[in-house]
Amino acid sequence: MIVGLTGKFAAGKGTVAAYLGRLGFSYHSLSDVIREELAARGIAESRQALTELGNALRRADGPAALAMRIGDRLRDGGDHIVDSIRNPAEVEVLRKIPGFFMIGVDADARVRFERLLLRGRQGDPTSFAEFEAFEERETRSTDPSTQQLLATWALIDETVHNDGSVEELEAAVSAILARRGGRTEAGS
Repeated sequence: MIVGLTGKFAAGKGTVAAYLGRLGFSYHSLSDVIREELAARGIAESRQALTELGNALRRADGPAALAMRIGDRLRDGGDHIVDSIRNPAEVEVLRKIPGFFMIGVDADARVRFERLLLRGRQGDPTSFAEFEAFEERETRSTDPSTQQLLATWALIDETVHNDGSVEELEAAVSAILARRGGRTEAGS
């Protein structure tokens, strides 16, 4: 089983990924592909550098470039998580791998902004207006070489609303896995 994750900024994708990791899923992130390339080029990691290089890789190698680079890592028949899916072309490539489906993680904008402030990552917006402007850029682009969260969201198979507790989120993900015939507890 290969679980793709997409969702808006600070919706809880990392929490879903951590839960799946405890169930034995191997973690992969399309952002890690960009991080590897940043390191190879000697560029310091920042949110801006990740976005710019991700867009450059998509322009150079096509909109599915990141998914194509990670595809071979997913073909061992094991359970995998693919995080940071932000372009519909990435979904098209990943759907060709048997067992792939995608979960969209969402939460109210104010809840997500509060979480973002709590996590305190360098480069994250510090005002709600800044948060909304950032999200608008990430969500609505029509340039195929950039992040297109709205178009990617239209391709999800399952939705998880994450306005509640971690336990509620994990129960919702567990229910999805059960429906799809996957493991719902560690070691199963």
